[in-house]
Amino acid sequence: MSTFVRLTALILLVRAIAAIPATNVDSATCTGTISSLDDVDDAVKCTTVNINSFTVPAGETFNLSLQDGTTVNMQGDVTFAVKNWDGPLFQVSGKSITFNGNGHTFDGNGPSYWDGQGGNGGVTKPAPMMKIKISGTYTVCSVLRERMLQCEVLIASRRLQNVKVKNSPARVYSVSNPAPLVMSNLTVDDSAGDAPNSQSGSKAAGHNTDGFDCSTTDLTIEDSTIHNQDDCLAINKGSNIVFQRNTCIGGHGISIGSISSDVTVSGIVIQDNTIQDNDQALRIKTKASASDSTVTNITYSGNTGTGLRRFGVIIDQSYPATLGAPGDGVKISGVNFVGSMNSLQVGSNAMRVAVNCASGSCTGTWDWSALTVTGGKVGPINNFTGIENFSQ
Repeated sequence: MSTFVRLTALILLVRAIAAIPATNVDSATCTGTISSLDDVDDAVKCTTVNINSFTVPAGETFNLSLQDGTTVNMQGDVTFAVKNWDGPLFQVSGKSITFNGNGHTFDGNGPSYWDGQGGNGGVTKPAPMMKIKISGTYTVCSVLRERMLQCEVLIASRRLQNVKVKNSPARVYSVSNPAPLVMSNLTVDDSAGDAPNSQSGSKAAGHNTDGFDCSTTDLTIEDSTIHNQDDCLAINKGSNIVFQRNTCIGGHGISIGSISSDVTVSGIVIQDNTIQDNDQALRIKTKASASDSTVTNITYSGNTGTGLRRFGVIIDQSYPATLGAPGDGVKISGVNFVGSMNSLQVGSNAMRVAVNCASGSCTGTWDWSALTVTGGKVGPINNFTGIENFSQ
């Protein structure tokens, strides 16, 4: 073979090799590290993602669009710089995700926004702060089990913590998981919002700081502590939702609603929670203007409430009024207090139980045999006679 032929063949070979596409990063073996938003696009190509301490620039979302099966490990705290905009500040999406907070904090710099008005006025506040659109676990337990530690024992002793959210500008978590999700051992700390500031007058500076707003199915939230100035939990629509062993401090209690039109809520279990110094412990609120909606199969078991300012239990179809003229567009059935005793203590000026239904809108028989409410005064039961095994 001549030298010319050999050279020609070599050139063709080099061209062929150059034309072969570069091999993609092996997502199953690589680890992505995030120390700024500039690192996110490359990091999410991997199925292990580590988050170091950094500050998210003002007016930007820390957005993680993850590969299926990714494990995320927080290895430092994340702080969000301040800007008056709609948000969210953080968003994560993906399927079969394991998100390990390892006790680290997302800090929303709430005091820079708080004016006592929340989303009802004042400055524009990023809301929600945290948008969760994953399935899997938002927890630390899976990693600890790999290390042969006793996760359940540490949770019970409060020695184990997952993600902390501190000083949210307004609403904290919005949850819309695409498949089953367990969120556990979280901390929401908006306690600094209890005090007035120069913008709020005599009112608490924090407002509309809902802990969890949920419009979803197949969700469990457990073993968490929420200190805020609004609903600890608000279920706006969905099914198969469990809220258990949580502590709610300072806000408006555990709520189903407010329920709007064309909404179904069913299969909700609220159990073994502690509600301290809230406006009410347990509430169902439906909008007076709503239509074609249903709330059914709601179970309360083993909940404890103390220092309740307005109500122990309130079921009200007149929202946004309280005990006003009820609307008849939402059908409520199967609201039961069963299993372990629900024990609630209300303040001297509070109502123990209030039920405000439109005529024909609350139906069936409701077993309230596992409910006791002390203190306060008797509240009204309007347009419904189906409550059994309970008296005020």
